[in-house]
Amino acid sequence: MPRYLINFSLKNLPVEHFPVVVVGSGVAGLSTALAAAQNYPVAILTKTTLSQTTTIFAQGGIASALGPGDSPELHKRDTMEAGKGLCEEAMVDILVREGPDRVRELIEDIGAHFDQVDGRLSFTKEGGHSRARVVYAKGDATGSEVEASLARFIRNEEHVAIFENYYAIDVVTDDHGCRGLLAMDCEKGEIRFFDSPSVVLAMGGMGQLFAVTTNPAICTGDGVAMALRAGAEVGDLEFVQFHPTSLHLPETPRWLISEAMRGEGAYLIDQSGRRFMLDVHPLAELAPRDVVVNEMVRVMKELDVDHLLLDATRIPAEKLKKRFPTIYQHCMEAGIDITRTPIPVSPAAHYMSGGVLVDEFGQTLVPGLYACGEVACTGVHGANRLASNSLLEGLVFSRRIGEAICRRLEEVGCRLEPLELEYVFERKKSIVSAKLVRGLIQQLMQDSMGYRRNKEGLNEAELFLQEDTGILDAEYHTPGGFEIQNMLTLAQLMVEAALAREESRGCHFRTDFPHEREEWRKHIVFRKEGRNAVMLTRPVGCLFAGKQ
Repeated sequence: MPRYLINFSLKNLPVEHFPVVVVGSGVAGLSTALAAAQNYPVAILTKTTLSQTTTIFAQGGIASALGPGDSPELHKRDTMEAGKGLCEEAMVDILVREGPDRVRELIEDIGAHFDQVDGRLSFTKEGGHSRARVVYAKGDATGSEVEASLARFIRNEEHVAIFENYYAIDVVTDDHGCRGLLAMDCEKGEIRFFDSPSVVLAMGGMGQLFAVTTNPAICTGDGVAMALRAGAEVGDLEFVQFHPTSLHLPETPRWLISEAMRGEGAYLIDQSGRRFMLDVHPLAELAPRDVVVNEMVRVMKELDVDHLLLDATRIPAEKLKKRFPTIYQHCMEAGIDITRTPIPVSPAAHYMSGGVLVDEFGQTLVPGLYACGEVACTGVHGANRLASNSLLEGLVFSRRIGEAICRRLEEVGCRLEPLELEYVFERKKSIVSAKLVRGLIQQLMQDSMGYRRNKEGLNEAELFLQEDTGILDAEYHTPGGFEIQNMLTLAQLMVEAALAREESRGCHFRTDFPHEREEWRKHIVFRKEGRNAVMLTRPVGCLFAGKQ
């Protein structure tokens, strides 16, 4: 693992100067940019366009204790229970305490419109929640509404510059911390240096490491890999959450069938019509996602089938169409009338509970480098994310990052001394197709790091990935090449962590170690030392090294 993916000399690169650079334009990135832009100019870099993010795919909603009979304490209890002993309690406290105010601001200040009944917010229940506390928009288009509302607001913010179709390659550092970002203007093929004392990584997850995923093509884990190269720690990478109900059709990404549909009364059944979750968990289909996925996989294996069915026909047809309009339309286009026919579903890679380790203000171990949203590991999700906590996490910690950046810039200033840095690493010209390597990694991870894992499959994956390590030394000049280098780095760490964790906990299930083990109630963390990533473990309550 070289320090940077490209060779460069800063004196030869075009330079942009900004006090704050945010990479990513989902709910976490846009919210952070808005918070920081109240005091300082901000650059937003996005891999494609401002609105092409993972956020727009979020159907279900945002969980927060806003409804009658609910409380932050109940929300905390549900979050901790779903996380299976690995949640960082102090971070969960922040999430549930500050969450309601952030949702109110999203509605009142940003102008996001959430569904209402008789002039009051409408709440639905999702897996693992003891209360109906999830607010939603346009039935099943919450992410799209949130993204559009934030984007409208950000485009009118005079202190924000938007750089679309820019691929972030690496965070530039010196002995004092973060100094900026190397990025490629994809339209021109030109490398630029964004000179900045504050860089925020808000680049989404890494679902594209798997062949079957609900994530769009942009989710290749770039932010986690570049943070590791820059000196930040990463952790909990074995906890990849698979969504139980993706539409079982050969499309990429897989279309999500919202968990809220089960909250409104849809049942999971097998091909004979048997409702198989009733005897598995008191919440049946609304059990935490790891429980539902594990039982689905068990039933599919027992019946020798590759999918099961979600029966929503019990929900009145007009209500179903109104409550889930985008799902209804997409299924109709595929020839499935969900008001009359059960929906074919199967699990798909969906969300990374781990990522870049940060403190309560989104700060990594590298001064001036922050992470927010799915790219970050705050510790609130533990071993298994509670449904609809993801958008909330982005809202809550983005505000904290914006405030932390403003405090730091008051101390260090917006413009640092000019940095004259040159990096040269002996690279080999790549003769391997980036597209081919991407497909091989995806299928390997699907087979070895999927819903169920074992030592034999993980060892085979580790050997394959080790044989391809030379790709990290190859010279690429396109985003596709940089992506496979990041994907290979992360795949190696994820497999190593899954091999080390000899137990089953949350969304990490080992068939050869099918039970939780108390000695593994700890986090697996990686840090870069020289050219290698070194693994260590850390007890719950001490996830972020800066707080020990």
